[in-house]
Amino acid sequence: MASIDTVKFSLFFVLLFWNCNFLPLSQGKEDHPYIKKASSFSSPSISDTSLNKAYDYIIVGGGGAGCPLAATLSQNFNLSSNSASQYFVSTDGVFNARGRVLGGGTSINAGFYTRASPRFISKVGWDAKLVNESYPWVEKQIVHRPKFSPFQRAVRDSLIDTGISPFNGFTYDHIYGTKVGGTIFDRFGRRHTSAELLASGNPDKLTVLVHATVQKIVFDTTGKRPKAVGVIFNDENGKQHEAMLGNNIQSEVILSSGAIGSPQMLLLSGIGPKADLQNLNISVVLNNRFVGKGMIDNPMNALYVPSNRPLHQSLIQTVGITKKGIYIEASSGFSQSNTSIHCHHGIMSAEIGQLSTIPPKQRSIEAIQAYVKNKRDIPVEAFKGGFVLSKVGSAWSVGELKLINTNVNENPSITFNYFSHPLDLKRCVDGIRMALKVVQSEHFTNYTLCKKKTAEKLLNLSVKANVNFIPKNANDTTSLEQFCKDTIITIWHYHGGCHVGKVVSPDYKVLDVDRLRVVDGSTFTESPGTNPQATVMMMGRYMGVKILRDRLGKLTGI
Repeated sequence: MASIDTVKFSLFFVLLFWNCNFLPLSQGKEDHPYIKKASSFSSPSISDTSLNKAYDYIIVGGGGAGCPLAATLSQNFNLSSNSASQYFVSTDGVFNARGRVLGGGTSINAGFYTRASPRFISKVGWDAKLVNESYPWVEKQIVHRPKFSPFQRAVRDSLIDTGISPFNGFTYDHIYGTKVGGTIFDRFGRRHTSAELLASGNPDKLTVLVHATVQKIVFDTTGKRPKAVGVIFNDENGKQHEAMLGNNIQSEVILSSGAIGSPQMLLLSGIGPKADLQNLNISVVLNNRFVGKGMIDNPMNALYVPSNRPLHQSLIQTVGITKKGIYIEASSGFSQSNTSIHCHHGIMSAEIGQLSTIPPKQRSIEAIQAYVKNKRDIPVEAFKGGFVLSKVGSAWSVGELKLINTNVNENPSITFNYFSHPLDLKRCVDGIRMALKVVQSEHFTNYTLCKKKTAEKLLNLSVKANVNFIPKNANDTTSLEQFCKDTIITIWHYHGGCHVGKVVSPDYKVLDVDRLRVVDGSTFTESPGTNPQATVMMMGRYMGVKILRDRLGKLTGI
C-alpha cells in the first residue's frame, strides 16, 4: 500500500445536469477556484493516464449523496443554490420534478430533516457506529432547529389528540409518535443544501465542473470484465470532452445521480436489459435485466385545510409516525409570496389549488408551465389555506424506468404503479382517515377560525385542489379507495432502479464491472424514514469514509 504522501488524490467531480445555478461566477473564481465551467476542461487523450491529467475518482452527479461523497474523498467550498428542477410526469399521470442543480433534491425540497430508523440501517447492512458518526457530520454543517410556526403547533396538538403519541419533542431520530424534526432552512429562512458540504473538502484535490452534461461512461472491454475508464461529457457550448481515470485499480467512476439519473446513465452507457439496449442501438457492455427495475415512489395524498385566517408559509416541521407505516405531515400558506412566485416546488397540489380550474385531461406540461409563469397575477387572497399530507412509507407497489431515446437531457419513461399492491391502498385509506381527524380537530378549527367541516366537504375541497393528470370520479367523496387513487401526488421520495444484489453489490460496486460504483437512493428498496434526504447525505459521507479506509487503512485519518 502506498503511503498517504505518495498517493495524491485528484478528484474530478462532474455535475451531471446542464441546468445549474450556483455562486456568481466572480465569487466562484475568487473563493472557489476549483468551480469551473465545463468548457474550461482540457481533455487528455484516452491513453494518457498520468496523474496530472487523470483522476482517482470521477463522481457523476452533484446532489444529496454526490456532494458529501466528493468532500470526503477529496480529504479535506461554501455554496448556496437556487432552486432548479426539471418537470416530468410518470406514466401513472402524476406530476413530478427532479433536481438538476448543484445540491440536487436538497435545493428544491421542503427542507425536512430526519434520520432513518435503526431497522433501516440494519436492513441495508451499514456499520451503525459509522452511521452515527456520519449523520452529525452533515448536521453540524447545514441542519437547523425549525422556527416553529402556529400552524405547525396546531398540527402537533391535533396529531397527539388523534392518537399519534407520545410527543417526542424535537429530535432527528425516527421514533413512533409525534415529533418536530430538523430543517435545512436556517432561522432567517435561508436554504442550506448538500452543496455546502463541499466546504469540508480539500480544494487542492477537487475539481467541480458546472454545466457539464455526462453522455455516458467509457469502458475498456478488452478484458474478461468491462472496466470503467472515464466519462464523456458535453460542456455548456455543446463541445464534447473525455475525463479519464488513472491506471490505479482502486480508481473509480461513481454514479451519484439519483434514482432517475443513475439507472438512466447505466442504460445509456450499455449496462441493462440487452434487448432494450439493442432496440435503441446502444452497444451492450453488460446484459443486466434488473437495471431500471424496482422503481418505487411513496404515494402521498393531501387534505385541504380551509382557513379564514391568512396563513404564513410553513414547510414540513412536524410529523406523526405510525406503526402502520403511515406518516402525517402538513404545510401551509403557499400563495402569493416571493418564494411561491419565483420558485417551482414540484408539489403543485400542496401549493396552488387554482390550477384545478384546468380540466385534468388539459393539464399538460405546457399548461402547467404557462400557469407557473402567470401565477404572479393571482390575488393574494385567492389561496390562503394549508394541507395535511398522508404518505405511505415502505410502499409495496413497484414499477420501472425505461429509456425513450438516447438523449440524456430528456427524461426516461417512469412508471410507479401506485396502489397496484392492495396493502398500499389499505394504508392510504387508513392515512386519510387519520388526516381527516387531524383537520377536524378543535386545535385546527380554533387556529383557522373555520367551523368544523364534514369529511365529505373536506374531501370535496381536496379533490378540487388536487393537481395531477388522473381523471376524477363521481364517488371520490364516498369511497376513500377511489379518493386515494384519483388524488395521488408525490413528495419526491422515489427510489430504486439499481438495487443491491441485482445491479450493485453490498458495497455498491456495479456487479460484473470493474471500477464502477453507485452511491445514492437508486440502491434503496424503501425510502428511509419520513424524508430520505438526511440518509442520502449521510450515505455520501459514510461511503466516502468507507472507500478511503478500504484504500488507505489507518492512513486515512478519518
